[in-house]
Amino acid sequence: MPAVLILLTFLLPLGDGAEEVIGGHEVPPHSRPYMALISFLKVDGNRSSCGGFLVRDYFVLTAAHCTGSSMTVILGAHNLHEQEKTQQIIPVEKAIPHLGYNPLNHSNDIMLLKLESKAKRTKAVRTLRLPGRKDHVNPGDVCGVAGWGKTSINANKGSALLEEAELIIQGDAECKKRFRHYSETTEICAGDPNEIEAPSKGDSGAPLVCDNKAYGVLSYVKSKKISSGVFTKVVYFLPWISQNTELL
Repeated sequence: MPAVLILLTFLLPLGDGAEEVIGGHEVPPHSRPYMALISFLKVDGNRSSCGGFLVRDYFVLTAAHCTGSSMTVILGAHNLHEQEKTQQIIPVEKAIPHLGYNPLNHSNDIMLLKLESKAKRTKAVRTLRLPGRKDHVNPGDVCGVAGWGKTSINANKGSALLEEAELIIQGDAECKKRFRHYSETTEICAGDPNEIEAPSKGDSGAPLVCDNKAYGVLSYVKSKKISSGVFTKVVYFLPWISQNTELL
């Protein structure tokens, strides 16, 4: 087995904590060139993974709870079971979680990862635009969230292919009914419990993409059942993102 493929097999335990998109569909290969897979060791020594996305040549944005030791980012991937020449495997030099992150109520669940080396921009590796400070999404807007993994709730392990689900932006009043700690200032919720497409637990850190911009970072979901997900609102954290990417 080629060395790169051996490394990927070690890094990506798809059946344990890997990306999950319930009811999603496979996207054309490398059509989401901003997507990143983040692999890390948990406290118990098991390897886990989260989603993320490239926002600068040296920086990936993800959720603050997606942290551990021996962190590595994989860019340019579509099929994790193939040795794709497009893939770039880059160790993380420094994890920068928001200092206000609270795991009890999920507040400020956002983190930047500074890469050890600069991502090489190709057709398969590109940054994702961030919204402007005055930009916003409205209830009823349809956005997408991508990830690698389960295609159904009952699946035992994830798919190796990048998939995407379409989610409906929900109103703040509805979000507060569904999520006890929901904050309309710093969060967005999206999805529909009546539809089969939804993010799931392993999608943490994946971007909520609306009009080709990252409006959210997936923080948590209602449960493993089909439901809505809560995303950290990128617009609110733009000053924090700018400050930390410029200083390092």
